[in-house]
Amino acid sequence: MQGAIGGISTIWVVIGVGWLIAHLGLVNQGGRRLMSVLAFTVGSPALLFSLMSTADLQHVFSHTVLVSILAVVIAGSLYLALAIPLFRPSLGDGVIGFMSSMYTNAANFGLPVAVALLHDATWIAPILLMQLAFIMPICLALLDVAAKRSEPGSTRWVSYLSLPLRNPITIGILAGLAVNLAGVQVPEVVMRPIDMVGGIALPLMLMAFGVSLRLDPLPGKGPHRAPMWIATAIKVVVHPFAAWAGGTLMGLSGTDLYAVVVLGALPAAQNVYVTATKYGQGELLARDAVFWSTILSVASLLVIAALLG
Repeated sequence: MQGAIGGISTIWVVIGVGWLIAHLGLVNQGGRRLMSVLAFTVGSPALLFSLMSTADLQHVFSHTVLVSILAVVIAGSLYLALAIPLFRPSLGDGVIGFMSSMYTNAANFGLPVAVALLHDATWIAPILLMQLAFIMPICLALLDVAAKRSEPGSTRWVSYLSLPLRNPITIGILAGLAVNLAGVQVPEVVMRPIDMVGGIALPLMLMAFGVSLRLDPLPGKGPHRAPMWIATAIKVVVHPFAAWAGGTLMGLSGTDLYAVVVLGALPAAQNVYVTATKYGQGELLARDAVFWSTILSVASLLVIAALLG
């Protein structure tokens, strides 16, 4: 568990740097938005291309992936079933709340947790690839549709269908998958600058989050509070429970069952907040859900380790 706590502390130190530079007046709201836009449109596509082009795709088709997919569907569906009749969110806010309840922080939080609790970082690959290749493109397409709806004039359905292919993150994901599936070895002279640009994504995401904590209302306050707590509770409690129930029903045991439950208990991903900022949809909901799920997931992971580890 020491490795997981070390990973958590690293994340919060970088978030603290963002809070500090905002407190010192070095970054304002315009600067925060610029940081998020750079992370979304420049850093993330490069990072995701690098990850997807070198990932072990054989692990994606393991039997544990079906359990992870089932848990994701249950968690996200439960949020929509509660939020739609209770709060009647817009399409954009609904998508961000949906992502906050089931989109896992597999990259910068999941890796140290996987090493510490599962002793194998490759457990992160299936959930990461599933999110990047399927969930994120679908959510981005819906957010693009929501953005187009708010613009004057009508948009043809052909334009709607092509929106995902014009999104930088989707392009990075699909390009990396294509290279991986084709077995192409990208020359080092090409990968080196891509890796360097991709390296800005995670620090910018985390620091932009810290800036928001200083300049925006405190987490847990505001009209978004109720849907935020529902999304957080589902992410921290329902998601891992659904993974345990689904895994048990499908005959998983031992390390396999333990792994899918740990993956389900990871907090909401920082990508959710960056995406919300980029589209101007559900920003405070995403920020607070990431904040509280990151804190509360520590307790959830400790309970899981005690019961199943």
